[in-house]
Amino acid sequence: MDSFELNKILGAVLGTCLILLVTSFTASALFSPKMPEKPGFEIAVKEEAGDKGGAGAAAAASEPIEKLLQTASVEKGASAAKKCGACHTFEKGGPNRVGPNLYGIVGDHVGEGRGGFNFSAAMKGKGGAWDFDALNKFIANPKAAVPGTAMGFAGIPKDSERADVIAYLNSLSDSPKPLPTAAK
Repeated sequence: MDSFELNKILGAVLGTCLILLVTSFTASALFSPKMPEKPGFEIAVKEEAGDKGGAGAAAAASEPIEKLLQTASVEKGASAAKKCGACHTFEKGGPNRVGPNLYGIVGDHVGEGRGGFNFSAAMKGKGGAWDFDALNKFIANPKAAVPGTAMGFAGIPKDSERADVIAYLNSLSDSPKPLPTAAK
């Protein structure tokens, strides 16, 4: 191979690189992507009229839980609680998953026990007990009831469905708590 052949090969390689570079610059100029102001995907959430942050929890507690529990169905609650089964177990002595086992939760201390489950700092700092009213508020809107909770569930907005789930959770105990009577 003489130097003339080598020059032709090098010229072809350099010419190809030059064409690729010009094409790349042209494509970047023509098809520049619009970058979002902040990274990530926007999830559209239907807001209630006048909903400003924590107002969702107040709207969710429209009926007193005592009244709702009078017509609650443990069977319907067991069915509705299946959506919770992705993160929680319900059987006595069951394992913790992403969330704690919920057997015997009604009346238990908030952010404590539950078979060694590691609760978020927000849940540990909440204090109190999981009475019917606390469960109602938490299940309606976990993020509003315990700001900073690690629970990613959006909540159950329907009053009757929440009452059914709470009645079901109450039944999961060696000694279920008596359901409260509705104030007249």
